[in-house]
Amino acid sequence: MQHDGLWQAVLGEIELSVSRGNFVTWFKTTTLLKQDDGLIVIGVTSIFIKRTLEKKYTELLTTVLQKNGVKVDSVEFKTVSSSSPKPSDHRDKPVVLSELQAKQSNVTSSAPATQQFAGDPKNVLSHDYGQGLNERYTLDNFVVGDGNELAFAACQSIAGQPSTKYNPLLLYGGVGIGKTHLIQAVGNAIAAHDPKAKILYISTEQFVREFVQALRLRTTAAFASYYRTADVLIVDDIQFIAGKDKTQEEFFHTFNTLHQANKQIIMSSDKPPKEIHGLEARLQSRFAGGMSIDMQIPDFETRCAIIETKAANHGTALDPEVIEYLATNGQTNIRELEGALNQLLAWCEMRNIEPTLDLTASLLNVSKTRPKHLSAKQIIERTARHFQIPIEDIVGPKRDKDIVVPRQVAMYMLRNELHLSFPKIARELGRKDHTTAIHSVDKIQKESQVDAALRNAISEIKEHLYA
Repeated sequence: MQHDGLWQAVLGEIELSVSRGNFVTWFKTTTLLKQDDGLIVIGVTSIFIKRTLEKKYTELLTTVLQKNGVKVDSVEFKTVSSSSPKPSDHRDKPVVLSELQAKQSNVTSSAPATQQFAGDPKNVLSHDYGQGLNERYTLDNFVVGDGNELAFAACQSIAGQPSTKYNPLLLYGGVGIGKTHLIQAVGNAIAAHDPKAKILYISTEQFVREFVQALRLRTTAAFASYYRTADVLIVDDIQFIAGKDKTQEEFFHTFNTLHQANKQIIMSSDKPPKEIHGLEARLQSRFAGGMSIDMQIPDFETRCAIIETKAANHGTALDPEVIEYLATNGQTNIRELEGALNQLLAWCEMRNIEPTLDLTASLLNVSKTRPKHLSAKQIIERTARHFQIPIEDIVGPKRDKDIVVPRQVAMYMLRNELHLSFPKIARELGRKDHTTAIHSVDKIQKESQVDAALRNAISEIKEHLYA
């Protein structure tokens, strides 16, 4: 119990020192196993959490422990079995709003929860606010990494205080990187905290289809009233509104009505507003007037954590070598990564066998489409090709800016994709001093957080490497 009290104090201080996403992903499930004459042993639930804590957070843990009066000579991490998932506490379970309204029929709302559009009975559209939300999508089960940390933090802030900031919020990026999960998780979180909130999640395709039907049935007033009385409007894949003039006009007025009434608007897209061709300038301006966040392809550690989390949701604990194989050789797209995992688990379940490394490689047959192991040479060649410079220049002595930046990107890639040591990275790029590699990796890491063009370059290089 003494250990428990001390560790809760340590975790409380760490929670104030790191982002919420990093705390939930890397620290929340840890325990203090041993405190003996300067030796601290911390229990973790997976080898990937162990590696991340060793790599990034040992110094922070040491500092916080010492501040709490603990003698620390060394910190070790030990993987322990996680307990079986307990049934969710009612307070923590994200509840879709329509369910809450069904349970709270005695609560009188200022607007009806269900709205119907008049017209041909065969074509009546009926809605419950919140009906589109998938309760499986929560902030707690979203795996946070470098590529989505800012988006997670913004969504968490909105969940706590809708409409106070980040309004509108637009998350953009490639397919299968978690945009839909995040925007639905916000809706679920708001619904759990405020059962009376009218939360509307809809795909752009559905919005367009319903608007066309409203035009045909002459029920545009009811259509507009339904969308413009929402407290939170969540629209997925907003890029599909481009080129549809009448629909854009309707959405423009809906957007203005909600925004002026201080209602929260959340959207997702595959690209930033200014790059959505066929989107009216006035909508581009309004979308860009809030917070637009670029979500990136998950890095290796995040992919491992995602696979492990999703396997655990299936009630399966995979061997670390299987997880690493999937994360290294499988798709970088989360959705396709989950598909590969589901294929593996279903195959093993039908035959009542355990997933092994050989079975995984054989079943997924990824060796035909992806390299078993990336090499430093492949990364350097692909980086040089992306920036359209000779490979001799990137490993040579030239210090021109158009060569230095690609060289730094190559060093960053070698560190993040192959986890090479800094001296090894320096040798691969023809450098004598490994401090050059340290500086380059740190520089690209920081600049990629604020430079969208640099992030896109890194993402494209990764996509070609794993293509």
